[in-house]
Formats: sequence, structure tokens, C-alpha cells
Amino acid sequence: MTPVVFDCDGVLVDSEALAWDAWSAVLTRYGTTPSDADIELLTGRSEADAYDHFARRVALPPSGRLSEELAIAISQRFTTSLEAFEDVEDTLEALVARDVPLAVASSSSRRRLALSLSSTGLDRFFQVVVAGDEVDAGKPEPDVFLEAARRLGFSPEVCVAVEDSPAGVMAAKRAGMFVVGVQRSGSADLGAADRVVPRLTPASVVLE
Repeated sequence: MTPVVFDCDGVLVDSEALAWDAWSAVLTRYGTTPSDADIELLTGRSEADAYDHFARRVALPPSGRLSEELAIAISQRFTTSLEAFEDVEDTLEALVARDVPLAVASSSSRRRLALSLSSTGLDRFFQVVVAGDEVDAGKPEPDVFLEAARRLGFSPEVCVAVEDSPAGVMAAKRAGMFVVGVQRSGSADLGAADRVVPRLTPASVVLE
């Protein structure tokens, strides 16, 4: 069966509003908050990219310190409020029943990604999980998708990637994967995806 590589935030778990609320709480301490334009630009990109973006605007503490503050703020929100999208568990269970190899390729840090998957119980479905801080370059570069394919033991050209952001779609296309864009809400431009769907189903992510 064709392997499927999922993004996490916005595809598997409804985390993006919680994460940006955490960013806002942390950045407020230093005199700024994320605007709608910031969120549109940075969604799907790495924490390091976001840090660099905001550090050009205001004086921030060293990245390691800010990352720790952000991790605490995110953990507080994810532990109490994070949920998987309602279509995710049924889709993953159906894919596992068909012996489809499954991976996650996320821009999030390993710490945040592990929390997202464990707190929602989704970690049991995936053979491979690759975080943004485990590769050299974040999305829209293809590194995280290439590493997921390598760990699964497949050529990226035979994999399907499932994404919800323009940066993620670009990363997966650069990796050579067939890309399914999930347009759950909003107006993110997923036009570069090979297929765009409003929700996850087994049929939406499997190539027949």
C-alpha cells in the first residue's frame, strides 16, 4: 500500500489556535503580539522561523529561553484543551486495517509533537514521527518529508503527503510526494496540492 505522511497541526489535531494563543501570551511580555498577517505567513513553518520573524520586530531573549517559555505555555493549553479532529481516528484506524504505512512529518519541535500525539492518543497509529528540530531545514524545504520517507523505507515519490498550509504543501511537493491538501476552514492557498479535500477519509488520502 502507498505510505501516507501526515502533517500534525491543523491536519490531525486542532492545535493552531491554541499554539498561537501561547505565542501571543509569551510575546506580549516583550511588547508585541502576532497579527493575522503573521499567523498567515508563519503557519506551517518552524518555531525557529517564527522566532527569527518576531526578533526582527522587537528585542527577544535568546531563542532557547523563549522556546522554554513557549513550551510551558503550549503544554498548559494542550494538556487541557487539545483535541484531534473528529474525522481523524476513524480514518487512521481504517488505514491501519489496510496495512498502510503511516508517518507524521511536522514543523513542530519533538517536545511539542510528542505532546500533541500522546495527549490525543494518536501516537499509537504511526510507525514514524519526524519533528522539525530533527532536520536541517524546516518547511517549505522538503527535509522533514524526505526523512519520513527514509525512515519508512520508501522512496518519497511513492508517498502521499497530507497538509493544510501552503508551506507544507510546497515542502511535500519539493520532496516529490503526491500532496493532499486539507481545507478544513479559512482561505489558505492550497492550489499547489494535487488534491484538495474538506475533511479526512480513507479514500481521500489513498491512491487507487
